[in-house]
Amino acid sequence: MNRHTRTYILAMLFAGAASFALVGCTQNTAPTVPSAPPAKTSGASDAEHGHKQTTHGGIVVPIGSDSYHAEAVFEKGGVLRLYTLGKDEAKVMEVQSQALTAYVKLVGGTESESIILNSKPQPGDKEGMTTLFVGHLPKELAGKNVEVTIPRIQIGQEKFRIAFKSVQPGGDDHGMPASIADEEEKKVFLTPGGKYTASDIKANGNTVASIKFKGIKPVHDTNPKPGEILCPISMTKANPKFSWIIGGKTYQFCCLPCVQEFVILAKEKPDEVKNPEAYVKQ
Repeated sequence: MNRHTRTYILAMLFAGAASFALVGCTQNTAPTVPSAPPAKTSGASDAEHGHKQTTHGGIVVPIGSDSYHAEAVFEKGGVLRLYTLGKDEAKVMEVQSQALTAYVKLVGGTESESIILNSKPQPGDKEGMTTLFVGHLPKELAGKNVEVTIPRIQIGQEKFRIAFKSVQPGGDDHGMPASIADEEEKKVFLTPGGKYTASDIKANGNTVASIKFKGIKPVHDTNPKPGEILCPISMTKANPKFSWIIGGKTYQFCCLPCVQEFVILAKEKPDEVKNPEAYVKQ
C-alpha cells in the first residue's frame, strides 16, 4: 500500500466519522416534533352550520336559539315532514300533539299560502305526544325553493316560532330567512294594500324595516309576564324598538322578520289582523 492510498483511506474514514458524529449530535439536540393530527372531515352542513348529518337527509332547523331542533324534510309531490329533536339534534324529542299552521311562499316572494302540518305520532311516541308533523305544500309550490314560517309551536310550556327554507339541487339555502331584499322588500313596505295604507307608509318614515331597524339586535323572551305586549307573530315578548304602524295603529314585534310577515298578513289577509291591545299576555 503506497502513501497516496493510505492517505485516501484515512481521509474517507475521517469523513465517515465526522458524518456519524454530526448526525448523532443533531438527533440529540433537536426535539422530535409530533405530527399534526389529521383534520376532521365533514360535509358542508357541518362546516357552515355546525349541525350534524340528519337522519332523514333533511335540514336541521334551530328552535329557540338552539334550545331545541327540528328536521325539515321536503319530499317529492310536495310532502313536508317536520321531525322534532332535542338540544342534541341526534336525539328525537316528543312534543305535544298539535296542528301547526305554516305559511309558505317562494323564496323572496311576497305572497304566502297557509298549510297545516298535522301530528303523526311514530311508534313509541306516548299518548298525546308526537315526534313528527306532516303537511302538503300547495301544488304550485311543490318542488320549488320556498320559505316556510311556523308562527307557533308549543314545546312544554314554551311557544316558539320556526322559519326555514327548502334546499333544491345545487343549492345550499339553509336556516332562518333573511329579511326581504332590495326591490322585494320595497314592494312589501312601500306599497299599500289591505289594512296597510299610504298614511302608514308615511308614518313609518317612507322606509323599509331593514333600514329602520339596522343595528338593533333582537332578543326573544319566550316567557312574557301577564300584561306585557306580545309580538303578534311569534307570541313572544315584544320589543318596542321593533314598532311598525299598520292601519294607523302601532304594533310591537320581537324582530324584523316578524314585522315583515305581519305587514304581508295585513295586506293579504286584513281580517286576520287584530287591534294591538289583543296582543297582550293575559
